[in-house]
Amino acid sequence: MKNTIAALAKRGKEAGIQAATLASQRKNFLLLEMAKALKKSARLIFKANAKDLKSARSKNLSPAFIDRLTLNEKRLNESIASLKALAKLKDPVGEVVSRWRRPNGLFVAKVRVPLGVIGIIYESRPDVTVDTAALCLKSGNAVILRGGSEALHSNTVLTAILRGVLKRNGIDPNSIQTLPNISHEAIKTLLSMDQYIDLIIPRGGEKLMAMVRKLSKIPVIRHDKGVCHIFVDRDADLKMAEKIILNAKTQRPATCNAMECLLVDKKIAGRFLPPLLKNLKNKGVKVYSDEKFWGKEFLNLQLAVRVVKDMDQAMEHIRQYGSLHTEAIITQNKKRAEKFLKEVLASVVLVNASTRLNDGYQLGLGAEVGISTTKLHAFGPMGLEELTTTKFVVRGSGHLRE
Repeated sequence: MKNTIAALAKRGKEAGIQAATLASQRKNFLLLEMAKALKKSARLIFKANAKDLKSARSKNLSPAFIDRLTLNEKRLNESIASLKALAKLKDPVGEVVSRWRRPNGLFVAKVRVPLGVIGIIYESRPDVTVDTAALCLKSGNAVILRGGSEALHSNTVLTAILRGVLKRNGIDPNSIQTLPNISHEAIKTLLSMDQYIDLIIPRGGEKLMAMVRKLSKIPVIRHDKGVCHIFVDRDADLKMAEKIILNAKTQRPATCNAMECLLVDKKIAGRFLPPLLKNLKNKGVKVYSDEKFWGKEFLNLQLAVRVVKDMDQAMEHIRQYGSLHTEAIITQNKKRAEKFLKEVLASVVLVNASTRLNDGYQLGLGAEVGISTTKLHAFGPMGLEELTTTKFVVRGSGHLRE
């Protein structure tokens, strides 16, 4: 197995050389061709996904898990739309971030370049296969994908479609590869291939994250759990607050950017919470007030609620129980809104908006490989720029160091 994975990683590194030098126009054409190929192959994709769903249901996996695994027409269309959106975005590769001339005439520039080969380890969501492969293509990187066993049929078909587009257009298809063995032993082997792979991005549960952190010889950017809060301030528009809360909790509760804990200022709790809790209950949400539920990522229709004395206590709660993912305040008080934005640390902090908006496509990035909860070098949705680094380009005319 080790030799097989080493050969795969080496092919990825070789393919990455070509991927890094593809012209923007060429990459955009390939993305649009991939969008067409996915649409044309929709029935094949849904058939493969149906096999995965049947297997998951036979194992009595949770409704939240089934939801993440499902690839229906709406979600496939969203993936197709993200490919088209990526084709319209500016190519980050080759962008001059800054430039300056030294007193001695030496010209220095800082230029964006691809990271190289990226290994992405993820669970259940087959739409991640399309989004990450497309982002890596546009940013000039090669990618090695390791999806979970529960999405094997879906990921196999999706990868074959994307690789087929590359091959038909004379591009090395090994810039998009999947790990042939999906065992944990295979992951361990992949994590040792630091001579070929430049970055590992894990997306999944706590056990997966712990294993990757412990075993990887390759730099890791974690896409960890989302314990997301919404704080309803005493100066909130309560009708707006209710709409935002219902969206953040019930629109798609199995996602990492769904709200998991609601914090309410005690000055408005008495008139705000009773009708809100009734509406949440009508939508199937189970609410907990016990502190043992604080800091939990439910990923389903469950919600922790705490009444706090003021915004300072809300921010202290977030510091203690948050996961650096997404935090929001609902208020009409500009001073408190700005204080919340300044002092709360998370990859995305919002005012008067749903936590569900922490998403690459929603924020104009085209798509994302995930939401980084690691502060180095990317924090938040990882789009095209976050899949590049910079190098210094120096032009002289016979300059020497004195």
